Amino acid sequence: MDESRLRTSVLVWGVGLLVYLLAVFHRSSLAVAGLVASDRFDISASQLATFTMLQLLVYAGMQVPVGLLVDRWGSRSVLVGALLVMTAGQVAFALATTYPFGLAARALVGVGDALTFICVLRLVSSWFPRRRIPLFSQLTGTLGQLGAVISAVPMTWALRDLGWTTAYLVAAALGPVLLVALLLVLRDTPTRKNLRGEPMPLAAVRRSLTASWAEPGTRLGFWMHFSTPFSSNVLGLLWGYPFFVRGEGLSPAEASGLLTVVVVSAMTIGPAFGWLVGAHPWHRSTMVLTIVAAMAAAWAVVLAWPGEAPFGVLLALAVVVGIGGPASMVGFDLGRTSNPPERLASATGLINQGGFIASLVLVVVVGLVLDWRTPAGSDYTADAFRWAMCTQFLLWALGGSQVWRFRRLARRTTTRAQVNATLRAGM
Repeated sequence: MDESRLRTSVLVWGVGLLVYLLAVFHRSSLAVAGLVASDRFDISASQLATFTMLQLLVYAGMQVPVGLLVDRWGSRSVLVGALLVMTAGQVAFALATTYPFGLAARALVGVGDALTFICVLRLVSSWFPRRRIPLFSQLTGTLGQLGAVISAVPMTWALRDLGWTTAYLVAAALGPVLLVALLLVLRDTPTRKNLRGEPMPLAAVRRSLTASWAEPGTRLGFWMHFSTPFSSNVLGLLWGYPFFVRGEGLSPAEASGLLTVVVVSAMTIGPAFGWLVGAHPWHRSTMVLTIVAAMAAAWAVVLAWPGEAPFGVLLALAVVVGIGGPASMVGFDLGRTSNPPERLASATGLINQGGFIASLVLVVVVGLVLDWRTPAGSDYTADAFRWAMCTQFLLWALGGSQVWRFRRLARRTTTRAQVNATLRAGM
């Protein structure tokens, strides 16, 4: 690839990345607003969790349809729709004063969010040579998490000094700005502005999805994605700020700072982790299982600590939990090396459901346990949070056992030499 073509490719990818970053920002914007939202809508912990639950449910449910939409209409058109839907959702959320209206607004945000990630991965595959695809895929997931950083500290300030409505309207205004850049710069491929695929009959859709799921590598990728990101997602999307403030006695600034550390950890580790996976492809599942064990151990230390854990221990937790984000990207690498190109979008959509299904379950369960362990009319207690956060271990047990199971199946269908050859061809 010559230097001019590389600059153009990076520019196109960069615009797509900014749209994904904005989606992560909108997805995470409720994380530091949880306590304010409880007062604004006069709702319980489980009702508050429903905001994030609905958004995650929409996201997870949309992944396979989004893959099919991208194959049919191309990344450019789908990303335009994503920006319009996300902007409408944030405007509605800014103006919402009732719980049902707020839920409808977050559902719109979830739809727009769901349309972005697979589009950007498709742009990476279309614009970069095969040997660069794993790096830019990892960078997409890693740099996109800057949206969570932007939603942590600035949104905390905006909610405090500007108020709910103004803060969310300012956030919504970012969408039209990015839409202009997208229309001016982004193309589906180097040769075509808008790439259109052939219409796929329902029977063909079913065959494609069935074939993708039948691959042990796809199922292994799904359970990898299920096991790794839910802890950081639940902290960043809703319960991290209340946990650190009410459960561990930190100040709002300290809590926002730790949420930022989770994201910075992911961004720092991501590129190195991508290199490690490329260098040792046969051990991808071992790396994932090691990271799952490390996250479980870090949480065990915090939750078993008598009283409030020291800030240094919480800082270590934030760093370790942040690694779950880059680890989840390994699932997509399994999908890429286990499926032919014509099934890549559908396999990616199937795998991408894993982490969001786990996050959805955990968000709801944490809210239910908090309501169960918190006396009526009282604030959340440290004991209630300890009970609620312990539920993560059930998901790690399920996901880890399934990773172990399907890696054995996947290894029966291939050899170490085949894996290494496939990874080298894709890099």
